[in-house]
Amino acid sequence: MPVSQNRVTGPRRVNAIQIFWERLKEHPLSRIGPGLITGVADDDPSGIATYSQAGALFGLDMLWTMPLCFPLMAAIQSMCARIGRVTGKGLAANIKTAFPPIVLHGVVLLLLVANTLNIAADVAAMGEVAELVTGFNRHLMTAVFVFATLLLQVFIPYHRYVHFLKWLTLSLLAYAAVLFTVHVPWGQVAVRTFWPSFAMTSTAAAVIVGVFGTTISPYLFFWQASEEVEDMLEKPGSVPLVRDPGAAGSELRRIRWDTWSGMFYSDLTAYFIILATAVTLHVAGITDIQTASQAATALRPIAGNFAFLLFALGILGVGLIGVPVLAGSAAYALSEAMDWKWGLGRKATDARGFYGVIAVSVLAGLVIQYSPISPMKALFWSAVINGVVAVPLMVVIILLVSKKAVMGAYTMGRPIIILGWIATAIMTAAAVRMFIPG
Repeated sequence: MPVSQNRVTGPRRVNAIQIFWERLKEHPLSRIGPGLITGVADDDPSGIATYSQAGALFGLDMLWTMPLCFPLMAAIQSMCARIGRVTGKGLAANIKTAFPPIVLHGVVLLLLVANTLNIAADVAAMGEVAELVTGFNRHLMTAVFVFATLLLQVFIPYHRYVHFLKWLTLSLLAYAAVLFTVHVPWGQVAVRTFWPSFAMTSTAAAVIVGVFGTTISPYLFFWQASEEVEDMLEKPGSVPLVRDPGAAGSELRRIRWDTWSGMFYSDLTAYFIILATAVTLHVAGITDIQTASQAATALRPIAGNFAFLLFALGILGVGLIGVPVLAGSAAYALSEAMDWKWGLGRKATDARGFYGVIAVSVLAGLVIQYSPISPMKALFWSAVINGVVAVPLMVVIILLVSKKAVMGAYTMGRPIIILGWIATAIMTAAAVRMFIPG
């Protein structure tokens, strides 16, 4: 009897796992595209630190940045998504065919460096928060998160791994939940969101630059375009829209809804983070927040353990999304530039270069924890490099999505192009301001 039971249990367990994944794929969340993951990755631990600093330092007077950021970030990301789905190629591959090699090589090199430094800052924040929650050593927890994200990306097939990422996006709801644990003067919030009151000092300008820089980031551009290609390849019979006009209408509508809703979710969460820290830390006179873990720690004596726990768990959840997106976007960019086989849908043995970039990026982020480079310095230099890369890359994206030679009949409409140029102008001003002392 024991033998026969063991023989039956094995297949039953396999069938149970298969049934679980099938039901997971049928859930409404599974039908949401790359826009949701991209949006949540934008609110990575480094971004949380920036938004927390804005709320702690200026209170309600930085809430206006989010309504302004939303259409600008959504416009740029929708361009990237359209480029990927229409051409069937990622952003780097399109740049390679449409621009001189120096443009591609410069952008990819800076992206690799910036992403690695950003990963270092993110995993350090996750380790610190995990230490606060569990009591285990932060370096040990950092290593656990690094190897967990690496193993998931390398060994879990894309169609399963992407469902895991989509469920993790629910972690952002923690920041909305925090607001239910504290007093919020909603009347003042409504007024200050559209009518802020602050002096445009060098400090205020630096915070605004930081908010825009962390919200509109180059790594998201590459990820969004390549994920559209990944999703296309996962659907049998799907081809680029330039070769399949019949599918264009429904696919472009999906992209618009997916991207704008994903960016709205991201933007609204950032708004909640600024608001939560404004009505707690700023009111209590705590104005200097350097890391996401500091924000969580500072919340505990003011808003209580439950608010602290929600904030901390949110950091861990978005970190588990942000780190793979940072590493994956670097891998997409370099693989397309080098004509390597790429894709999370491929096995590691079929795309060694692609997965090698992911591994090196994440492990380098871990190594930095034990180097003289502090996570805050890594975050600073990442912001500087992203500021340098973002402006020319946004120009390239707008030019690509406007070219009939690239997009065929599916060039981007004028309203989105205008929003793209406005976003580029603002990011240019932000980049220039970043290099002005004082």
